[in-house]
Amino acid sequence: MNIRGHAALVTGGASGLGEATARELARLGAKVAVLDVNLELAQQVAADIGGIALKCDITSAESATAAVAQAAEAHGPARILMNIAGIGTAKRVVQKDGNPAPLEDFARVVNVNLVGAYNMSRLFAAACARLDPLEDNERGVMLFTASVAAFDGRVGQQAYSASKGGLVGMTLPMARDLAQHGIRVCTIAPGLFATPLMKQLPEPVQASLAASIPFPSRLGKPEEFAQLACHIVTNSHLNGEVIRLDGALRMAPR
Repeated sequence: MNIRGHAALVTGGASGLGEATARELARLGAKVAVLDVNLELAQQVAADIGGIALKCDITSAESATAAVAQAAEAHGPARILMNIAGIGTAKRVVQKDGNPAPLEDFARVVNVNLVGAYNMSRLFAAACARLDPLEDNERGVMLFTASVAAFDGRVGQQAYSASKGGLVGMTLPMARDLAQHGIRVCTIAPGLFATPLMKQLPEPVQASLAASIPFPSRLGKPEEFAQLACHIVTNSHLNGEVIRLDGALRMAPR
């Protein structure tokens, strides 16, 4: 599908991988709605790229429904959905004090990363399925953002790995489900990227993490994620696929 002229929704679009993807979509001619819980940052990105910013809590049916409707009012119904919003945590199952990890921490990560992505996808798909088909009878494309932690999560990453593994597991059945509507579904599983969260770590830690990547031995650039995300949109035979973007990284247990 040609990106130019089509409306796109980017969750988590105010920073990191989401911001890079919003910028690349806009560069390629999309009408971009930047969705994020941080409206101030989203507005800054939207102003730079000529898009719109909308406050959106992806875990809320009401908030997500309102954001999708507002984006459609401004740009027309979206044909592109980039599910990039997410959170992470690291908690051992048995804490240092001997107590079990708090259940609410696990539930919160799964609710944002997995349930939130499904929430946005169901709303996008229902609206997109009503649009006129394009070339190859295609109506739209959606992307999930998983992680290499879905496959080789580290100690303490139970919640994060479970949530990202859920996205991996949802990719193929979602693609099969939406094939009748001409909507493609793919997932990117990024490795270690130079996001704002990563940059909060001390320089020696960042350098050590970068050195663990076989080649190139550096942190991934957010624009590299964005380039792959946009290629998935334009390559109409990519469907139901999970693509690792990690420089051949396989994470150690610790």
